[in-house]
Amino acid sequence: MSVKKRSEKLKTINGFFEIQLKINGEAKNLKVKSNEFLLDALRRCGWRGAKKGCDTGDCGSCAVLMNGKAVLSCLTPAVKAHIADITTIEGMGTFEKPHPIQEAFVETGAVQCGFCIPGMILSAKDLLDRNPEPDEDMIKHALDGNLCRCTGYVKQIEAVKLAAKRLKSDKVIR
Repeated sequence: MSVKKRSEKLKTINGFFEIQLKINGEAKNLKVKSNEFLLDALRRCGWRGAKKGCDTGDCGSCAVLMNGKAVLSCLTPAVKAHIADITTIEGMGTFEKPHPIQEAFVETGAVQCGFCIPGMILSAKDLLDRNPEPDEDMIKHALDGNLCRCTGYVKQIEAVKLAAKRLKSDKVIR
């Protein structure tokens, strides 16, 4: 199945909406309730990297990328993901081959308990995809809304700077 145009109509089956989307590059059909949030649909289907933190959009632990943009999945109706491309932290890299942003977070000591890290990494990816050479204020703005109870955010900012540097040098090498 390929994900079709955004204009494609939602189908209803026995009171559920059937949404078509890509999750981490894999085409999926999900049946969701009209009042179900994307976070709950993702977690129900096995993608547990997005965390259910505050459930009010205040902590950022539920962040995923929807069409390349960081969104709070606890506030995003699942039906809005119809014909969207969703990236969760599980789609960023693997244990054996982590994404450079993930590597930078580990190397700088930005990972403490890990609860906020998926949202921070995806927010960093959104930023670095849009602006490969952000200044510190841009990084702070991109990470704003991702609450961390373990650190003072210094290490996370360092991690994004390191990732930007590495991603830039990777592009030069290729």
